[in-house]
Amino acid sequence: MLKPRARDLGIPFEGTTGKHNAITDVEGVTVGYSTIVEGDSARTGVTIIHPRGGANHDPVFAAWFPFNGNGEMTGAAWVEEGGYLEGPIGITNTHSVGIVRDTIIEWQAKNNALFQKWSCPVVAETADGWLNNMNGFFVKPHHVWEALEKTESGSIAEGNVGGGTGMICYEFKGGSGTSSRKLPEKFGGWTVGAFVQSNFGARYQFTVAGVPVGNHLKEHAMWSDGENPYQERGSLIVVLATDAPVLPHQLKRIAKRATLGMARTGSLGGNGSGDIFLAFSTANPHTALGKENGLADLRALDNDHLNALFAASVFATEEAIINSMVAAEDMTGHNGFLVKALPHEGLREALRRYGRA
Repeated sequence: MLKPRARDLGIPFEGTTGKHNAITDVEGVTVGYSTIVEGDSARTGVTIIHPRGGANHDPVFAAWFPFNGNGEMTGAAWVEEGGYLEGPIGITNTHSVGIVRDTIIEWQAKNNALFQKWSCPVVAETADGWLNNMNGFFVKPHHVWEALEKTESGSIAEGNVGGGTGMICYEFKGGSGTSSRKLPEKFGGWTVGAFVQSNFGARYQFTVAGVPVGNHLKEHAMWSDGENPYQERGSLIVVLATDAPVLPHQLKRIAKRATLGMARTGSLGGNGSGDIFLAFSTANPHTALGKENGLADLRALDNDHLNALFAASVFATEEAIINSMVAAEDMTGHNGFLVKALPHEGLREALRRYGRA
């Protein structure tokens, strides 16, 4: 059973969503999770995103943007250089990047899914070391295989699932979240979907629909006590998908717009935050190898038609972050550390106070 989402609470987001308000509204995209909650210290997991679904290994145009690089996204150098994403995307905790990367290669080899003879998988991370004992190395190959094999389209779970299991956002429980925007036909009718792993921000910054919610919900702020210490912890991973025919240099511009979606929720991008964003397009299939003469036939929007995609990327990122928090639940983890979930009624009350509910 899916949990309440941000729109269910009456938050007035901008733009029209796709059918499921998820990254999976971009046709072909599937998402899989492996969630690890064991004993007192294991609060972690793995998220996998297949750009064309697990059985279709055709590369997609892609680009990345490191807004603040205190984090990791493996394979980004080849995405930057080659302009293609050649396999699934993994997201996990900081100290499990290696095992997820290596297992993706194993999965690709066993499924005849290697585009080249070698693989440079894209695996990103945020640090869950407050709720999870990252040095316990709880993520094992079978967890990665589970996430790779059990991906879904349509509506997907959010909150304390997959790589987002042990994450914290604005000193509330964070995690995995998603959203989408469907453009009007006059702007191409394209879809943009966002998936986030949220693990950033201080309470005083937290903003929803322009309302300084963090100033009104100060309880249980573990580090700042709800005050403004000009400190920020944590990281944010954003994956943006679209079916619009855009090229790698245009996708980099789209990836940059995730920064604005993050900012609309209040973050200023602190020194300790690893905020790394990836964008890909499922348009232009079968172009990675070209034809016999090495030429590929493809379509691309001109730059004047990117504005609507930029806006959709900002709005979908913003809502995905809030969705990750609305779906999250209280969690007690490593060394008894407790993180409370965003209180739904308190959020509604703050929005009503400013006439935004």
